[in-house]
Amino acid sequence: QVQLVESGGGLVQPGGSLRLSCTASGNIFAIVAMGWFRQAPGKQRELVARVNRGGGTDYADSLKGRFTISRNGPLNTVYLQMNSLKPEDTAVYYCNLMGYSDYRNMVDVWGKGTLVTVSS
Repeated sequence: QVQLVESGGGLVQPGGSLRLSCTASGNIFAIVAMGWFRQAPGKQRELVARVNRGGGTDYADSLKGRFTISRNGPLNTVYLQMNSLKPEDTAVYYCNLMGYSDYRNMVDVWGKGTLVTVSS
């Protein structure tokens, strides 16, 4: 079973930067996409950014220009570079993996989340 481990969250002042990392490990047949979602208390989980197997990326429109997703070659690790952070970016950020556990069965795997707090 695949496992996702996130790191890089913490406390940062408005205007600052953080880089989140997510590494996948375990027995996975194929990875289709990896990315980041976030959820603040009382709010719905939302897509932040995602990169697919072919290298294509998908961002929340409001975050384009501030957040950048990248990956290593095998797509077992993804990064989220967050710049010009605002208090409204405060949330738990979750790594997500979509793939196949075998040739037929899809999987949707989530990390435990890493807390990002933007405050002065």
